[in-house]
Amino acid sequence: MGCTTSSLGRMTMPDIIDAGDLKKTYGSIVAVAGIRFTVKKGEIFGFLGPNGAGKTTTMKMITCISPRTAGSLRVFGLDPDLSPAEIKQRLGVVPQETNLDPDFSCYGNLITYSRYFDIPEAAAQKKADELLEFVQLQEKRDVPVDKLSGGMKRRLILARALVNSPDLLILDEPTIGLDPQARHLIWEKLKLLKAQGNTIVMNTHYLDEASRLCDRLVIMDNGKILVEGAPADLVREHVGEEIVEVENTPETAACLNGSQIPFETFGDTIQVATGSARNVARLLFDRCQPKNVLTRPATLEDVFLKLTGRTLRE
Repeated sequence: MGCTTSSLGRMTMPDIIDAGDLKKTYGSIVAVAGIRFTVKKGEIFGFLGPNGAGKTTTMKMITCISPRTAGSLRVFGLDPDLSPAEIKQRLGVVPQETNLDPDFSCYGNLITYSRYFDIPEAAAQKKADELLEFVQLQEKRDVPVDKLSGGMKRRLILARALVNSPDLLILDEPTIGLDPQARHLIWEKLKLLKAQGNTIVMNTHYLDEASRLCDRLVIMDNGKILVEGAPADLVREHVGEEIVEVENTPETAACLNGSQIPFETFGDTIQVATGSARNVARLLFDRCQPKNVLTRPATLEDVFLKLTGRTLRE
């Protein structure tokens, strides 16, 4: 796979993933409805969306598990429908489920997995020890996996995904079910991998995780991409800089309407998106006299809920 030349004559690296009008249907059900996106070398790219948005289906097409129905898809410049073996050799996958082999130790899981990639025994042994040290499991080297905590198992799955030194790491809910300490350790390792030049694609329901890790992301719903961009840019564009929250009472709502301040109501809370929370809070206290006023920075979660709604998805 070669490089391309820009209009200024500089050599630019091709995209790791390039999808155009990508579509996947199951009978009459449209799971992915003609989406376009690219993933560039060395970035962390995220897929966000409620259940049933099309994220997992898109990941399955990228990892050569499910063939596309229409559109174009290239991974490393290759077509997943035509060159699945070549692509899989260059992928590392962290699935949502914990699927380690219970018959082996931490070290044994890594050695066994290395055989799928025809890694010579001596190289596999050296790599396994390096990876156990990288995910801070060297002291658990010979411990059976069923004796590990949930956080340790997720770290071992990450190590397993790195056995073949992949050019693209695919993460499906990498920190699901972990406590804050374990989550932060995984984040630290992913940031280090990015700093080393790795390309990472992740699917997560943790909005703070996406904000901290992703260079760019898309928010999907009903099989379509609603927005794409850097997390901070999406927050500024779709919500603003700050949020003011007060209790939703008829008196406060009437006062805000009279003051011509745009607001939204969510259950028992009124939210005002603003670039100056202090001024809005002062006005609320002076004119509306609510019991409590909360000011906070706007977040990616605000964007997510604004675009996809607050209805529970099963």
